[in-house]
Amino acid sequence: MIKLTPILLIVLYALAMWAFSAWRLRAELNARSTPLTDPRLAAALDRLGAAMGLGRVRAHVYEIAPVNGLAAPDGRVFLTRGFLDQLDAGRVTEAELASVIAHELGHVAHGHTRRRMLDFAGQNVVRAVLVGVFGRMVPVVGPWLAGLVATALAARLSRQDEYQADAFAAALMIKAGFGTGPQKALLGRLDAMTGAGGARGLAWAQSHPPAASRVAAIEALEARWQVR
Repeated sequence: MIKLTPILLIVLYALAMWAFSAWRLRAELNARSTPLTDPRLAAALDRLGAAMGLGRVRAHVYEIAPVNGLAAPDGRVFLTRGFLDQLDAGRVTEAELASVIAHELGHVAHGHTRRRMLDFAGQNVVRAVLVGVFGRMVPVVGPWLAGLVATALAARLSRQDEYQADAFAAALMIKAGFGTGPQKALLGRLDAMTGAGGARGLAWAQSHPPAASRVAAIEALEARWQVR
């Protein structure tokens, strides 16, 4: 039992970090978000809800400038104020924002956000264990290698989540009568819009797949669906 004590302490620390992170995220979103009531998006929210056999989809506006969408662990979906600013400027359409909401609904439907919070705790355990192992094997660069391995594992899981959410969004957009055109068009511009175009770094270390790969995956799904 004595030998297990360090690992148990790591697990308890990771769980405490998970609980704190979940609480902090919920508090942040509650303090800085409001219901999405923009009349320009009302019809799109109705169509998405009807396609799922529900009433109007409820979404929220997260009052931050970066262009992004978000699915919270409690099931809420968000567009940032930055995305709505892009709508005001005529750089995105209502249908394209509907595809963002559909994508975030995909994360909710697959339980990605809750799982990511749990993964965060698990990654802390993995990182700490790897630091101990690599630290003994290669003392100088061991901690760096441990962080690299943990980051690679987390990025791989996150990229898989993005493909799943894209597939959900594509099916929902088709059922709602939008088609996948708005989704693919927005993905094609998203890197430039978010400022990520020149800073992707090593592909395996990124949490989101390249936009071109995501578009190709959607088109492959469409081809399969048409055959059926």
